[in-house]
Amino acid sequence: MCRSEVTPDEFTISGIVKILGELGDIVSGKIVHGKCVRNGVVLDTVVANSFMSLYSKCGVFRDSLKVFDEMPQRSISSFNVVLSGYTGEKERVLDDKLWDFVKDMQIEGWKFDAFTVSTLLSFCGEVKKYWHYGKELHCYIVKTGLDSDFVVCSDVRLGCCLIDMYSKSFRIEMARRVFDRLEHRNVFAWTVMINGYVLNGNFDEALVLFKDMQVEGVEPNKVSLISILPACCSFDRLKGGKQIHAFSARRGLNHEVSLCNALIDMYSKSGSLSCARRIFEYHCVTKDAISWSSMISAYSLHGNGQGAIMLYEKMLQNGIKPDMITVVGVLSACARSGLVDEGIRIYDSAVNDYDLEPTLEMCACIVDMLGKADQFDRALDFIKSMPVKPGPTIWGALVNASAIHGNSEVQNLAYRFLIQMEPENPSNYVSLSNLYASSHRWDVVARVRTMMKDKGLKKFPGCSWISINTETHSFYVADKSHPCSVVIYEMLDQLILAMKRDDSCIGFEDTVKVYE
Repeated sequence: MCRSEVTPDEFTISGIVKILGELGDIVSGKIVHGKCVRNGVVLDTVVANSFMSLYSKCGVFRDSLKVFDEMPQRSISSFNVVLSGYTGEKERVLDDKLWDFVKDMQIEGWKFDAFTVSTLLSFCGEVKKYWHYGKELHCYIVKTGLDSDFVVCSDVRLGCCLIDMYSKSFRIEMARRVFDRLEHRNVFAWTVMINGYVLNGNFDEALVLFKDMQVEGVEPNKVSLISILPACCSFDRLKGGKQIHAFSARRGLNHEVSLCNALIDMYSKSGSLSCARRIFEYHCVTKDAISWSSMISAYSLHGNGQGAIMLYEKMLQNGIKPDMITVVGVLSACARSGLVDEGIRIYDSAVNDYDLEPTLEMCACIVDMLGKADQFDRALDFIKSMPVKPGPTIWGALVNASAIHGNSEVQNLAYRFLIQMEPENPSNYVSLSNLYASSHRWDVVARVRTMMKDKGLKKFPGCSWISINTETHSFYVADKSHPCSVVIYEMLDQLILAMKRDDSCIGFEDTVKVYE
């Protein structure tokens, strides 16, 4: 077209720039931009918006801002493109400038439209410290009447954004309040509310809402099923997970790769490794990197180190490059199975052969693996030489390993580093105090407890729970508030007597007393 006598107009240019943005072809985009500057076409608002979008998608957001500054005329879409660029930046160094830009937008008299608000709400949900801005945006929606679009009308996009923002900010009650106000709830509204409950750990509420969704006549889609499956990741909810699996099979969705990955994760965490393996081998026709990582993590969770290593090597043979999550999965399996040499070999290969940057998670697996193998000198040498600064996960892994082998010297060292890094974490002080108490160093115990008291720290008691017939029962340490506590303690006493009579349970008595 350019070689002919036909001159591309604004519509043509904006169309081709949009395609280049989707392809990520920044070189061709700059060539087209240069041609437009020479022809004066870039003065058009729509064309300039297209170039800003191109530069944002290609990771050169500063060029996008340059185009914005040079625009003779702007529309609300121009501001929205820049806002999308700010929120799409992986590095969060421009977060404060985003809100300065929003204020400048308001000073110039521009009113937010639904796209502006939804973009900002998504950002507030992702960056938790800005959730109060999301609350202000909610007020703006109500004041300007934008809420009528999703409360009364069938357009629920803004409503979904509000639910998602409140859910990710751990204000699930406010999210539910928005959901209950929606008169027209489509599958997206139900799905985002279910996902909110799952994110906040309210699994029972998520499952109830999933059932209510079908009672209301709304058909769950693939995303709905993926969202609800994490609520079934426990043994007592395995039956519900199987029902969701059967539902997906009846709808012909059971071969979707993303759903298969979620099913593998659900079955492995529910204790059914065989079902997870069956999904991976027979249902997951098109396997992606997440499929392999999920199955490797499943083997790791069940302590099958050899199975994880074999699958990892098979993945490499299939030409799939490992990422950090995959390597952490297989290293964790090696740590649980005591496969030290294999773990070191896999770590070295990932770093040297596949150019993976060592992360805290990868290094923590190595420390955990060496510590559990009672190779503490080697673990400490690795910590000194590792390319990343040791964090709480590193010293936490060393604490656990030293507790297993009764190495109080290493345990004391690790706890002291943990207290330096997490001075406001009461668990570290309590554990260190217990360590000194076990060696009868009561003067040091008193000092640690005083330090904890001076900081105003208090450890919340441990809690366990069990679900029976859809009702969840919670128990704290030495808890007698449950209506059946008398019967429960009587049964526990009977179990202790039975274990005392059983020679095979010698050594387990103290554990039971601690639990009691």
